[in-house]
Amino acid sequence: MIPSLPFGRTQHLSTRVIFGGYALAFCDQAAADRALDLLFEHGINHIDTAANYGDSELRIGAWMKRYRERFFLATKTQERTYAAARDQIRRSLERLQTDHLDLIQLHYLVDEGEWQMAMGAGGALEAAIEAREAGLVRFIGVTGHDLAVVERHTQSLARFDFDSILLPYNYLLMQNAEYAAGFEALTALCAERNVAVQTIKSIARGLWQHGAPRHASVWYEPLSQQAHIDLAVHWVLSRPNIFLNTVGDLNLLPKVLDAAARFSTAPSDAQMQRLMEEAGITPMFS
Repeated sequence: MIPSLPFGRTQHLSTRVIFGGYALAFCDQAAADRALDLLFEHGINHIDTAANYGDSELRIGAWMKRYRERFFLATKTQERTYAAARDQIRRSLERLQTDHLDLIQLHYLVDEGEWQMAMGAGGALEAAIEAREAGLVRFIGVTGHDLAVVERHTQSLARFDFDSILLPYNYLLMQNAEYAAGFEALTALCAERNVAVQTIKSIARGLWQHGAPRHASVWYEPLSQQAHIDLAVHWVLSRPNIFLNTVGDLNLLPKVLDAAARFSTAPSDAQMQRLMEEAGITPMFS
């Protein structure tokens, strides 16, 4: 069984592995229901999706009719204005077949211009706060990719007291001295404020090579061998007090959950260096 951890200040004990809803973006309901069985098998009790993840909200909505109380339910809006975000939050509630969200997140908020719009007067943050005050959402978070995300999340936390953040975290990325320093400072701030930290791209191998056959549904190339996934997942889980969001691919989901269920000790630096070489892991962000 995968252990649980308080999800920041929310008082919810979330499994340290959170189901990444992008895996359901392009599948039918039968495939989604098989994934649900797998989540039950591993005791996963936290789902993270987004309004722009294809049909993911619709697939999860079919689960919520019966199992809403079993999951901490999070989605995201990538709209930047108040009106568009307000409408999208309500559409997400309809698609997810629920009367409330546990967490709404401002999605991929890294670009400076978009940040100013979303966080300013008439921005998406106002819609999220309004939804919280109306009881439609309980908590508010912010997510992002790219190397600039640590600086932008720090800026976001200075502007508003978010309940959670989400950002990339893996062994190779933390060999980037600037990113690592920013990550450490940011997570220290989150610990001080009791802000939940979610991490993505745990099993990233690199960008797809031009013309290479694609064996997964995500925009980057993920690791695929179980032994490699084990090391990558165990390395992330060896850092206390953070969460690992699963890869957005149904075929790789069982491997990630299996790796997480078997986690006991942190891989050594020597093991991780061998993984970098054997798997040919390369940077995703520049």
